[in-house]
Order: sequence, then structure tokens, then C-alpha cells
Amino acid sequence: MASKTKANPKAKPKAAAKAGSGLDKTIRSVADSLFEAEKTGQAIAPVRELLPENDVGAAYRVQEVNTKRALAAGRRLVGRKIGLTAVAVQKQLGVDQPDYGMLFADMALPDGEEVAHGKLIKPRVEAEVAFILGRDLDQEQPTVADVILATEYCVPAIEIVDSRIAEWKIKIVDTVADNASAAMFVLGCEPKPLRKLDLRLCGMVMECKGEPISVGAGAACLGNPVVAVLWLARTMARVGRPLKAGDIVMSGALGPMTPVGWGDVVEARISGLGSVRAAFAKGQ
Repeated sequence: MASKTKANPKAKPKAAAKAGSGLDKTIRSVADSLFEAEKTGQAIAPVRELLPENDVGAAYRVQEVNTKRALAAGRRLVGRKIGLTAVAVQKQLGVDQPDYGMLFADMALPDGEEVAHGKLIKPRVEAEVAFILGRDLDQEQPTVADVILATEYCVPAIEIVDSRIAEWKIKIVDTVADNASAAMFVLGCEPKPLRKLDLRLCGMVMECKGEPISVGAGAACLGNPVVAVLWLARTMARVGRPLKAGDIVMSGALGPMTPVGWGDVVEARISGLGSVRAAFAKGQ
């Protein structure tokens, strides 16, 4: 009996190693599928059933594989996006905190410049406050004061989101693995100092063809966009990708995410910050 007792502890690490190795292969395979879907514009089935159930950590590992792939290919990391900042959306997806994704330089679009027709699969838009950092925000436990001191200026922004998951049939694991459904972003061109803004009370309206398509305020973004950036700064320091001077932070939606069509032009106006436009080219 004694020999059996000694043998069992040895078997467990081997089984765990084998399971871990299998998960590593699955994570790589899911990352490959999402990478290919983005490259080809062909959406894929939800990936959540391929990963451990509700394992957000595994989903972030998928995201990190494609982040490293992008950096190795020469893409420039310029910031982060925060998603799931609305409590109602968190409840819908069964989570109690936001998520994050990476922003690369080739995702940035000048104000009003058209997104080429067919470049995205099923785009949607969100109006947000973008923070541009003038100092590193890399402390493990930053405060609101640290966020304010680190912010060089804010601008109105439109995030163009897109899902590589067919028909947007996503849950939390799908969107996290898919770089938080990030696609492109547009920044306004009139920077405003954060110290002169009350972002909690800033109102937002986004219009298309003269009609409002999304209405909201800063309070919809974790109570205040500054709080959202605080959450991100702490999270990024913990995972080893701290925020640095020059980084752009898309702080989260101020109102509902809205589908757009090819040929649409949307304009978001945020009180105290000004306006910004995103345009989508018509088909041939």
C-alpha cells in the first residue's frame, strides 16, 4: 500500500503537464483561427466551446499570442481599449469587470477618412473619450490622481468594433480572445486638458444621417471614464504590459454600441470635448 501511496503524487504532475500541453495547443489553434478570420474577412464560429468553460484567463492567452504575432510582424502598439464598461453589458455576459484589447498604429483612422468598403466584417461604432498619456502610468497601485497627472489631454473618439465571430454571437471568452472585438478607431483633433473636464457629467450624442443613433454620458463608463482608465492601468501593470507615455487609451463606450452600414457617416459630439466623425465607403 505504501508504494501505491508514493506513486500517486508522481502521476498527478504528469497528468497536469499533459493537460497543460493540450491547452497550449488549443490556445495556439484558436489564435490561428482568429488571425486568419481577421486577415481574410471570413468570420468563424464562436471559440468559447474550444476553450475551458468561462476561462477568461485562457481567452487572454489567445489574445496575447496574436499580440506577440502582430509585434513580431512589425505592427506598432500604440495603446489599449477598454470594453464592457457598462454594468448592463457585464451582467449580460456574466462578468463583473471590464475587459481590454490592444490598439495598433494601423488601426488608427484620421477624422472623417473613409473605411475602405469590405475591410471589416460587420462593423459597429461606439462614442468614447480617448486619453493620451504624457507620462508612464506603470505603478502597480495607481490612484485617480496618478491618472490625472499622467494624462496629457483627452479627445472625443469613435471606436469601430468588429467581431471575427460570425453574426456577433459572442460571450466573454469569445470577445476577449478576439482582442476585445477591436478593429479601428478615430480620434478628434482638438485636445482638451483633463483638469478642465468633468467627464462623469459629459453628455454624448452620436448621429447618422441627421438622426441620433446613440445617446449617453460619462457616468455610463464605470461611473466615470477616469475610473475606467484607473482599472486598466492597474490591470496592465499586473499582466506585464504597463501603460507608457504616448499611449492612447480608449476608455469605453458612453452609450450603446450601434451597427453601421457601408456608405454611412457617423458623428459623435461629447460636451466639453467637441466632435469626431467616422465614415464608411460605399460599395462599388
